[in-house]
Amino acid sequence: MHLPLLILETGDPPPRIRARFGGFAHWIRTAAGLPAQAVAVCRVHDGDALPAPERIAACIISGSPANVTEGLPWMEESAAWLREAARAHRPLLGICFGHQLLAHAFGGLVDFNPKGREIGTVPIALRDGEAHTDPLLAGLPPTIFAHTTHEQTVLKPPPGARVLARSERDDCHVVRIGERIWGLQFHPEFSSAIMRAYIEERSEGVAASGLDPKQLLGEVRPAPLARVVLRRFVRQAAIGLGLAGAVARDEKAMAHAGDSAGSSLSPTLP
Repeated sequence: MHLPLLILETGDPPPRIRARFGGFAHWIRTAAGLPAQAVAVCRVHDGDALPAPERIAACIISGSPANVTEGLPWMEESAAWLREAARAHRPLLGICFGHQLLAHAFGGLVDFNPKGREIGTVPIALRDGEAHTDPLLAGLPPTIFAHTTHEQTVLKPPPGARVLARSERDDCHVVRIGERIWGLQFHPEFSSAIMRAYIEERSEGVAASGLDPKQLLGEVRPAPLARVVLRRFVRQAAIGLGLAGAVARDEKAMAHAGDSAGSSLSPTLP
């Protein structure tokens, strides 16, 4: 029996965005190119029980409107579970809040970014050397574009962690902990339509932070290589998911594709 990939859902998008596009788990599953039967979802913020790590192939931790610094009980329980999953040798990938939760779980420091809010499609610079031999980043160009929206960040990565990419406003956009754990500050699951919706939804706060929402909207562009990073992580669990061949084929296609996955409630896979 094949084990599922667990999506640890840690919150919901704003109501208007969720009504148009669905929730985080849907975006992640469709962007990853996974059929529904290959995925299990745990809404940990709603009190769902976390499964034994041995019952899953891997885990992706979603973004959230919450902040890691709130230290809510479900966050600390999730952090403890992530350490347990790491001891069970399960591949882990954190996205935005999930990236920060992983850093917190393994001894890093998370707080508000002194450089301010980051939102929109931004260039992510891969670090020379290690990034180009990393399983998720190898062979990608020195700079890729990715969708972002966050105010908190990883100020100090966990001991022994490797920082593999940065942006102008964030020095820890990709962090690798050990051999099977990655954190992404950017959102590989976002489509361009979702990115625009977030800028519009948060336009007042964006303007108050000194950024120009209209300019940011004009700079939104597809980010297919960010999605390749997500699919490469899925490849790490592909043997357990029973999808190794399909994942390898999809990754090559995604490098040349747009970003329609997650752009509507339809579960159409690329």
